[in-house]
Amino acid sequence: MLKRLTTLAAALLVSTALHAEPVSGGRANVVIQPEPPSLMVGLVQNGPTQMVAGNIYEGLLRYDTDLEPMPQLAKSWEVSEDGLTYTFKLHDNVKWHDGEPFTSADVVFSADKFLRETHARLRTSLEHVESITAPDEATVVFKLKQPFGPFMGIFEVGTMPMIPKHIYEGTDYENNPANNTPIGTGPFKFEEWVKGSHIRLVRNEDYYEKGLPYLDEIYWHVIPDAASRAVAYETGVVDILPGGSVENFDVQRIAAMDNTCITDKGWEYFGPHSWMWLNNREGPTADKRFRQAVMYAMDREFAKSALWNDLGKIAHSPVSSSTRFFTDDVNKYDHDPEKAKALLDEMGYDGETVRLLPLPYGETWQRWAEAVKQNLGEVGINVEIVATDVAGWNQKLAEWDYDMAFTYLYQYGDPALGVARNYISSNIAKGSQWNNVEGYENPKVDELFAQAAVAVTKEERQQLYTEVQQILTEDVPVAWLLELGFPTIYRCNVKDLVTTAIGVNDGFKDAYIEE
Repeated sequence: MLKRLTTLAAALLVSTALHAEPVSGGRANVVIQPEPPSLMVGLVQNGPTQMVAGNIYEGLLRYDTDLEPMPQLAKSWEVSEDGLTYTFKLHDNVKWHDGEPFTSADVVFSADKFLRETHARLRTSLEHVESITAPDEATVVFKLKQPFGPFMGIFEVGTMPMIPKHIYEGTDYENNPANNTPIGTGPFKFEEWVKGSHIRLVRNEDYYEKGLPYLDEIYWHVIPDAASRAVAYETGVVDILPGGSVENFDVQRIAAMDNTCITDKGWEYFGPHSWMWLNNREGPTADKRFRQAVMYAMDREFAKSALWNDLGKIAHSPVSSSTRFFTDDVNKYDHDPEKAKALLDEMGYDGETVRLLPLPYGETWQRWAEAVKQNLGEVGINVEIVATDVAGWNQKLAEWDYDMAFTYLYQYGDPALGVARNYISSNIAKGSQWNNVEGYENPKVDELFAQAAVAVTKEERQQLYTEVQQILTEDVPVAWLLELGFPTIYRCNVKDLVTTAIGVNDGFKDAYIEE
């Protein structure tokens, strides 16, 4: 993690002293990398989409860096003693960006209709919900089938964004024209998107939280070249570099600049976990021994140190070490080419070419793909790298058109929210790149995840999640890589940018520029 990098120690001392009174006005110039395929966060949940759209749309709640809930569209909430009924009271006088009122009917439509169809990750949590009702325009009641421990963790903007019922009800969601001009309730409104150039959001003058936001606009700069993104900060064109927007090898140099602050906060909710999807359905990757061989063949220590500047740690499990119910009592795969070769010989691998899809998020990811290709080649696995852009990457994964493919997904603080979705067989469905894309099926794993989600005590949940982690690390449905560390770099006069557990994804509501 960042605090281990002594060269960055001074830069990490982000002041916690009281700031001067926030001032209104100004423009936040921010890099977005890569350009989002869409801003309709109810349909697309990849990182760049959430980063921009999290300031247009809103959820019922936000979360602080300890993952405790805070009000957003819901101003208060109550949970029944039996843990089955959650009642939310909505803020008054909330309007959609087109002027229509936001009511409890929008919440019911969003959660019970739209997102059940479109949001694979949320759908696994909503399976625990018996009913969603609106007793009046300012009240929403979620009734659960049984207690579900992580339930209060599903209401942030990327997990359960509120969708305008009056625009989407009865339409073809994926082809609704409003997808191109997103309408939310958030502190900023969509103004324009010049593809390949910029995305511009402007202050919502009718925002229901008095005095917010402070900024006049957010100008997201689309700069495809990594070196040019670094130069844009160095020359003052941009003032904010969200995590992952510059190559890791540039972080130390940029962090040493005057008036530059850096923080690794704002990722607590996500717990970004990287791996390679391995197609469990066909070809060599369908054989568990091949998948184990891939794990032994990869030099993940090299990737961590040489490609990620030690920002993060090696992933030994499907659960990140920062996520609840992690265990290190699992089968670990150190770099051992001889074990990899033995497994390939045992299965009779004949040198069949496997296609590797890099993540098109910059030079670091491309270098990582090349390093993995070299590692696998050293044990006799023939790899063909298939390069594509973000839209193409999304499409190939959604259609299962790959053998191995880089990705990273978020964990959302609890295995029931961000881990189970990638391994349970009920979440195998074409059309999404965030569900069980590898096609792994194991009834015992399904059973353990289901039991752990509704177990009452932490001890019970830990026991069940430990067992499921042990099974998965034996079966290797995907090839785990690193628990990623993403620093946010910004001018020190940009204040209160990272105030929640999802950082800049909803942080511009509070941010201001100190003169």
